[in-house]
Amino acid sequence: MLQPAVQIKFFQRLVCIAVAFVTLAHAMAQQVIPFTSSPLTGNDDLSAKMVEGIHRFLQQETQKKTTQRAGRWQRDFSSVSAFDQSISGQRELLSRRLGIAGERVQPAMQIATRYNLTSATIVEKGYTISAVQWRVSDHLSAEGILITPAKKIKARAIVIPDADTEPESMAGITREPFTGAASVLALAQSGVEILVPVLISRDHSYSGNPALQLQTRQPHREWIYRQAYEIGRHVTGYELQKIFSGIDWLQKRNEQDGIHAIGVAGYGEGGMLALYAAALDTRITATVVSGYFNAREKMWEEPIYRNIFGLLSTFGDAELAVMSWPRTLIIEHAEFPRIIHKNQGATPGILTTPQLSTARAEYQRAVTLLPSQNKLQFTEAGKSAFSSKTFAAFAKAMNIPFDPKPHPDPMPAIPADWVNAAQRQERQVREMTQCVQQELRICERTRNRDFWQALKGTPEQQSVIKEQQRERFWNVLGKLPTPSGSFNTKARIYQETAQWTSYEVTLDVFGAEVYAWGILTVPKSINPGKKRPVVVCQHGLEGLPSDAVTTDTTAQNYHYYKGFATRLAEKGYITFAPHNPYRGGDKFRVIQRKANPIGLTLFSVIISQHQRIVEWLQQLSFVDAGKIAFYGLSYGGKTAMRVPAVIKSYALSICSADFNEWVRKVATTEHGFGYVYTGEYDMPEWDLGHTFNYAEMAALIAPRPFMVERGHFDGVGTDEWVNYEYGKVRRYYNVSGLDGLTEIDHFTGPHTINGKGTFEFLDKHLKK
Repeated sequence: MLQPAVQIKFFQRLVCIAVAFVTLAHAMAQQVIPFTSSPLTGNDDLSAKMVEGIHRFLQQETQKKTTQRAGRWQRDFSSVSAFDQSISGQRELLSRRLGIAGERVQPAMQIATRYNLTSATIVEKGYTISAVQWRVSDHLSAEGILITPAKKIKARAIVIPDADTEPESMAGITREPFTGAASVLALAQSGVEILVPVLISRDHSYSGNPALQLQTRQPHREWIYRQAYEIGRHVTGYELQKIFSGIDWLQKRNEQDGIHAIGVAGYGEGGMLALYAAALDTRITATVVSGYFNAREKMWEEPIYRNIFGLLSTFGDAELAVMSWPRTLIIEHAEFPRIIHKNQGATPGILTTPQLSTARAEYQRAVTLLPSQNKLQFTEAGKSAFSSKTFAAFAKAMNIPFDPKPHPDPMPAIPADWVNAAQRQERQVREMTQCVQQELRICERTRNRDFWQALKGTPEQQSVIKEQQRERFWNVLGKLPTPSGSFNTKARIYQETAQWTSYEVTLDVFGAEVYAWGILTVPKSINPGKKRPVVVCQHGLEGLPSDAVTTDTTAQNYHYYKGFATRLAEKGYITFAPHNPYRGGDKFRVIQRKANPIGLTLFSVIISQHQRIVEWLQQLSFVDAGKIAFYGLSYGGKTAMRVPAVIKSYALSICSADFNEWVRKVATTEHGFGYVYTGEYDMPEWDLGHTFNYAEMAALIAPRPFMVERGHFDGVGTDEWVNYEYGKVRRYYNVSGLDGLTEIDHFTGPHTINGKGTFEFLDKHLKK
């Protein structure tokens, strides 16, 4: 054992050595990373912290949009025509956001038949109930019931049930009648002809493709939403078209009878549709919105099939209510059953009764936006939606005397051979699925017209057009302001070998709340004053920067990445392996849910992070600022398509294990590898189908070099799909005189970095 004096000297030497080591490490970091503000310290989970920070950032952005949107558009209340003219742009925008598209056919109503081919009609004292169906467009129809008064018709209305309520329940002819059925029948007995449509339900019996023997547990509404969102369509938009088609028919009947009033009343999901309809259709005289009206800043918590891209940037429920001016809008605060989507396959979401305080506050906000004389009303119905008080006001707005008590006879029983509700729901779900799939098949025509046919002229003219298309694409993804201010660079040594030193680095993007993080690997062979190219090496889904740099063959994800960032560093490149925030399951997927209602996406944030990364890399003294390349695998391959298409500072891009007929992969129900059959509900991006598929993104990368790395056994798609989409890329590069600047490397292998043809491609374009 050492003597005390010797021990003291020994420990003093250890301390000196430790201090010297820390000082040396710090000096190395400062020498190689001259813009380091301070050392990176602590053991925080920087991936989880990044996701949490982005959540807070998006909540702040949502609040900003809420406070700003009232002043985004002007309203002229001097006359009805002046008002309609002043908000015509908002109505057009709202229609696009809801995916309302296509021409409706001439209205025609048919009474459905029973099994014996007699009409499905119930004749009662005071009214007749018929099962009906009507054509909406070439590929879409609607079904429901029609309640026709026995007395002279004085007005007409559409009553929209909640998604889980059959039309018959609104007329009280089911085992569990709707609580407001008495009011509906009383309205009919007061002389109002009523059309009640079927909505796509929240059941999941038909959410799948029997031909593939594939079934999901997604609610029918989500099943349609997932397919439709990618091509700029929406289950809500399709159902609004059904409602507008019903109004077409009612309006035609009104004109024949010399009647002017048309009402719309809805509960739950029907209340949502009624509010949108009132905002868009000026033919509606009076509207009841029951069990729905509320502040929408937490739309991301609701079921995903209520997600509307960009809605909250311009419209809250208050603004939608204002758009119905000067027509009557009655907001009925009523209880709604709590519905929780959380089964395997369904996107998490909750529906519940709107809080009275927030609903009333939203109503008051609408009142402040309206002139002093308005027809906006707020009532409390408690447990009984469509209360007699609400419907008395509804009838009054249509100038109809209303007896709140329907005929005292018992409500009729539904006949045994009535239209089968389950089969009717299946018809509606299958037909809407086919409607979406038909649009998916032809949406390429719109891309050809709006992108490829526009991309003509001299190189100079094409350059101008490309800048316009780039801005358009960026807005499709959701554009945030350019990050600015100090990088506040923090770094620490991550690893060191005889060949290179790697550093873990963080950079502020939007303050400290949103930051970039990654691993910078610098070869030691760089001579003072010399500059080297950089390859940004992007990990995939649920990955980390360490996955791209590790050379440990026993590491969990090595078989995907094969240490490609480090292998490239050993070839003399500087590499940077950044972290993209698609990690943490639902925790990161909710980023997409929070971003979409304010017109943003997950890639809005990722692009901002990469803007910062490239700007920082370009300032490093040993970096060749004109030769910063991007190489990404899987979800990193998605990044390789989107980020370099927007950020021109990337000198080339390599998409590995992701290039595809992307739009088709996201929306198809005809192939088992489509994203509609997975839990990755973050994949649909609003209306890429009509705007930018992967070939169009690659054209925005041109004239910079672009490459695809494709394993024959990569299950993300098929060679046929990949080659079809890449064929457009090859053609564009060739006809643009860019021969040799694009390549595809097919290799015999799975979903992985191959690192052969791609490494040669990097050498060819970065080392010349």
